[in-house]
Amino acid sequence: MDLGIRGKRALVCASSKGLGRGCAEALAEAGVDLVMNARGAEALEQTAQEIRDRFGVEVTTVACDVTTPEGQSKVIEAAQGVDILVTNAGGPPPGMWTDWDREDFIRALDANMLTPIALMKALVPGMMERGWGRVVNITSQSVKTPIAVLGLSNSARAGLTGFVAGTSRQVAHAGVTINNLLPGIHDTDRAASLDGGVSQKEGISVEDARRKREATIPVRRYGTAAEFGATCAFMCSQHAGFMVGQNVLLDGGAGNQTM
Repeated sequence: MDLGIRGKRALVCASSKGLGRGCAEALAEAGVDLVMNARGAEALEQTAQEIRDRFGVEVTTVACDVTTPEGQSKVIEAAQGVDILVTNAGGPPPGMWTDWDREDFIRALDANMLTPIALMKALVPGMMERGWGRVVNITSQSVKTPIAVLGLSNSARAGLTGFVAGTSRQVAHAGVTINNLLPGIHDTDRAASLDGGVSQKEGISVEDARRKREATIPVRRYGTAAEFGATCAFMCSQHAGFMVGQNVLLDGGAGNQTM
């Protein structure tokens, strides 16, 4: 399928690896030029060059922590005029509700709610002026099926979901769509970290921890960054102009709900 976005320009955050990289690669395959961001300069430059060599698109890199005001300023400056925004940031650490204090919640909100909002506020007005734009926020399955040990993530991402629900309907008339993409467990460093935590807590191997989690997923496997990226690219395409304010769950059927 021709996604109809060749020649567009996209900012993809946290895109040197994992789900962010999957999104960047899928957009590049569709002919989209990229502004890529990540904290680690070396990994970011390596990924960017691989994408240039493979897909022949232009790639600008901005190595910084996008969850800080300084990092946001750098990324926003480099991304002026983008047609597509894919927000993404690592989730806060797991724990129990008794472990967290106010500062823990502030850090979670900064990374997983306030940063995406800041990027949308900076870049969506230009999209509206040009009459076309796509925003995809990578959030989590936890906004539909909260995960007890990820209470910080549950809270911050639920706040972003509420913001998008209202804002998406205020900008849709200008040809700009805002939606959220909710990953379940995918084969990324984040999944490996969570499996490692289960391994230590339960005294089992990491491999057994993974098999135990896979058994809870109807497709009996973790998702891949490539299939996640393909879903993101469709949501950024010309064909998704009637999709507004949606929370698209990509979890292999792990969440058992009708809505």
